[in-house]
Amino acid sequence: MLPGVARAGDDVPGPVHAGNTFGWYRSGVTRYEFHGTMSSYWDVTGDGVVQDQHGMLTLNTTDTGSESATLAQRGHRQGRWEVRLRSRRFETGHANYRVLTELVPAGAQDQHCGGLNVALERYRIGGDRARFSIRTLPDNSFNARLPMELHNDQWHTYAVEVGPDHISWFVDAAVVRTERRPAALSGVPLTVRFTMEAVPGAQMNRSRMQLDWLRHWTYRYPSTKPITAPQTHQAVFASAC
Repeated sequence: MLPGVARAGDDVPGPVHAGNTFGWYRSGVTRYEFHGTMSSYWDVTGDGVVQDQHGMLTLNTTDTGSESATLAQRGHRQGRWEVRLRSRRFETGHANYRVLTELVPAGAQDQHCGGLNVALERYRIGGDRARFSIRTLPDNSFNARLPMELHNDQWHTYAVEVGPDHISWFVDAAVVRTERRPAALSGVPLTVRFTMEAVPGAQMNRSRMQLDWLRHWTYRYPSTKPITAPQTHQAVFASAC
């Protein structure tokens, strides 16, 4: 099986996705599959329609405004999160949505205007690169980008490992960045949020993102393969509050 093409429930070793390629299957895993009625633990906001559709969590947009689905469960200070997703735009001629999978402060914690978010991926539909980032207080931002094929309905897996002394990103079962600077580690409990982000006030191309599955593994054991990779670029996130 090719890297990045995963079977639901497949947690045996093999070059399928980061979870089994890097040995996370040895730790406790929570699987989120999308079959049937949408579970009550998803907190949905925005103007579009968020639903279980054909076995996938699907965010369908309108032509204005953002929408998101947040996993409203207990957060984790450390762990591994991985998702298999794809996106599609149904028209052109207007502004393109941005697809985001982020770790955000869980529960009633202060969101600090996005100042504590970790992005597994963010990319503009119709573009050719994905971006990855960490934000920590007071205004730190650690960023990277990766050229990618992001055509309509093209599947990719994205993962992040938050350890006691590092954060690593994985795309299609390959580690692409590892950040070890202490300023990049917030230590706050995090949960997952999926977003279709609109350009404020703009007419948007109707689009969707679809999640085949989401998994969370505890950080009980280190990865079985090296996570050596280039570090991110440090900058300032001026919007933190």
